Amino acid sequence: MELLNSFFTSFYGKKILFSLGIIIILYIIRKINYIIVIEKIENSKSKYYWNKTSNYLLILIGILSIGRLWFVGFQSISTFLGLFSAGLAISLREIITNFAGWLYIISKKPFVIGDRIEIGKFAGDVIDISVLNFTILEIGNWVNADQSTGRIIHIPNGIIFNQNLANYTKDFKFIWNEIPILITFDSNWKKAKGILLDIAKKHAEHLSKEAEEKLKKAAAKYMIYYKKLTPIVYTSVKDSGILLTIRYLCQPRKRRGSSHEIWEEILEEFSKHSDINFAYPTQTIHIEKN
Repeated sequence: MELLNSFFTSFYGKKILFSLGIIIILYIIRKINYIIVIEKIENSKSKYYWNKTSNYLLILIGILSIGRLWFVGFQSISTFLGLFSAGLAISLREIITNFAGWLYIISKKPFVIGDRIEIGKFAGDVIDISVLNFTILEIGNWVNADQSTGRIIHIPNGIIFNQNLANYTKDFKFIWNEIPILITFDSNWKKAKGILLDIAKKHAEHLSKEAEEKLKKAAAKYMIYYKKLTPIVYTSVKDSGILLTIRYLCQPRKRRGSSHEIWEEILEEFSKHSDINFAYPTQTIHIEKN
């Protein structure tokens, strides 16, 4: 007992007690913050951001408080920071890179929670951003048309510095989608093209005005220029038929749904016309008789 008392009254014993006291106080503050503030916030997005911000603030206060307590013996803070930075640069290079990536993400905001992004070989909806990594709900991979796979992927923040980033939903908030339809050479392609254009306008033309407004705002920040935002049908010739390609604007998360609706209407409309037939690759075999 006497040995224990002498330890806690010693120089390092007092520091340990004060450090534990700081940790306990910050833990209590965190619990009070959660019970009194966070549970009363109804908006889930606001609750998420408040929880993250308050946790980071408490961690920062704890690091500064305990750091000042233990490193008071250094002649100056610059000496401490110099030695500390040198040690981190050697042993914690990946952690530093990821932390720098986090600072870049929260300051420059190349993406935020809720954005749909593609970076490197990963694509998905951003569902969390933390100090060392961000988390996405994966899309694509073995699932077609940018649909969710259900997998949650944690990606180091440092990837932002060495991989190209595509943001589906930032600023412009629309993507172009194309649906190719191949018809036979003897089909009435002009009639088919008119039918396809009417279907495309029915499903997508209402987005053109909204996209035009978004484009005007985005053009102030980026050099984006589109001459035509309304749906269009392009014509080209392939080996096995005439290719009519519908090109239209859609919201990133509705690409598959819009394709599904347009294809169903195409099948219904084409079935009403005997002079329009879908084409498919064929192969002719000639057998010579001796």
